[in-house]
Parts: sequence; C-alpha cells; structure tokens
Amino acid sequence: MASQRVSLACTVCGSRNYTLTLSKDRTERLAVKKFCPFCGKHTLHQQTK
Repeated sequence: MASQRVSLACTVCGSRNYTLTLSKDRTERLAVKKFCPFCGKHTLHQQTK
C-alpha cells in the first residue's frame, strides 16, 4: 500500500499549516477542524492537491 504526503490548508485564510501522510486509495478529500495560528482560532482545514 503506497502513501503520499498531503497538505491541509485553512479555509479562512488559505495558509497551509499541516502535512499528513495518507494512503493513495483515498478518493475523497480530508477535512478536519484544526487550530490555525494565523487566524488564532480553530477553523476547517481541507486537503490541497
């Protein structure tokens, strides 16, 4: 099973704050509520290409 590195970007300010290693089998994009240090609050972060 191969894996790939992906970035999570804040949906409010657009900064890429987190990186994860996910399997390539995943078809839908990951969306997680995480802390954004630029916004100063917990916001939704979505997987970028």
